[in-house]
Amino acid sequence: MAYNKTEAYDHEVTTGLIRNYRESIALLGEDPNREGLLKTPERIAKAMQFITQGYQQDACAILNSAKFHEDISEMIVVKDIELYSMCEHHMLPFYGKAHVAYIPNGWITGLSKIARVVDVFSRRLQVQERLTTQILDAMQESLNPIGVAVVIEASHLCMMMRGVSKQNSVTTTSAFVGEFEKIPTRDEFMKLISSRLH
Repeated sequence: MAYNKTEAYDHEVTTGLIRNYRESIALLGEDPNREGLLKTPERIAKAMQFITQGYQQDACAILNSAKFHEDISEMIVVKDIELYSMCEHHMLPFYGKAHVAYIPNGWITGLSKIARVVDVFSRRLQVQERLTTQILDAMQESLNPIGVAVVIEASHLCMMMRGVSKQNSVTTTSAFVGEFEKIPTRDEFMKLISSRLH
């Protein structure tokens, strides 16, 4: 029985990307008609559409799709959320973990939705600094919590593979609003994401 893989991609976008990637491969000095490269432009075209699918997604709609009224005002933390993104300056990947916390103000959301929000914004051409604040802003807009905190730790291939070639550098960005702007609350959050409770 033949293997049949079904995926949905925009035909016009795919066709245009294939043409551009074939030309890019040739400009780099390779033969796009070589056996190993024949299907590479199509693979890259589809991969890039997957990697940047966040442009077609709405983070607030995702949070609102599982929004529940709860009389809770304790900190909720989802840490170690894997993220993979593309640096908009060199179109090379950066990857790491996001830690997101909020203090509800009458509304909570499904925990998996927080991870999906991280995906929505990371699956775009990004800079880590903007990614951090976009996650925070979506949480704030959808849930109107007492406070939101976001910390991202990531390694950037644009620093590791080229330029300064620093293999072990990690970039940390943070954004805080509301109750998390107060030192005791922020310290509690930082302690929780630094500990190994599981």
